[in-house]
Amino acid sequence: MSKISQDLLLQRAEGEFLKGDYKNALRSYGLILKDYPSLDEARIGVYLSDLGTESEEEAQALFDYYQMIKTEKENAVDIIDSLIDSLDSSKHKIQELLTNPLQEQVEYGDGIRYSDFLALVKSRGSFKKAFEDIMFSTKVVITDKDEFIDFVTQLANEGFDEMALGYLDATTSLFGDDQDVLALYNVVRGTQN
Repeated sequence: MSKISQDLLLQRAEGEFLKGDYKNALRSYGLILKDYPSLDEARIGVYLSDLGTESEEEAQALFDYYQMIKTEKENAVDIIDSLIDSLDSSKHKIQELLTNPLQEQVEYGDGIRYSDFLALVKSRGSFKKAFEDIMFSTKVVITDKDEFIDFVTQLANEGFDEMALGYLDATTSLFGDDQDVLALYNVVRGTQN
């Protein structure tokens, strides 16, 4: 009997998730975990529902992927956990990189402002040389979209294609459907040909 109620509860939670009702899905998955603390389906549901409150597209994509692989792969839960951890890590790193220009408390101790980096580029004579000088020791603090676009474009033009794609992929949720930022994918792909 408990298996049937567990399945019904999961169906309800999944239905709420698929409708985009992430708050209720989160609550439903949480209630399932209360009664079935080791149930991977509910644990993944909690993570994805929480992610859905911030980024619906990412949550739905991961949910669909999980549904597809859970019957085929024994380590499906580990794969999804890894993807979620990777997303969280990437977002955290980018949020550190892209500071809010309205905040005066930006600490540049661990990095240099993009304008200062551009001055270094000018003194070194090339973006590539300047970037190679600092890439492992200092982070470049970018404070607005225009700086980000210029930075990613320069990375692509100087042969740092994978790094440029990494920055783009990690900022998808920060910029949403901004066409200027999405157009950077074409810039990067154009340099790989």
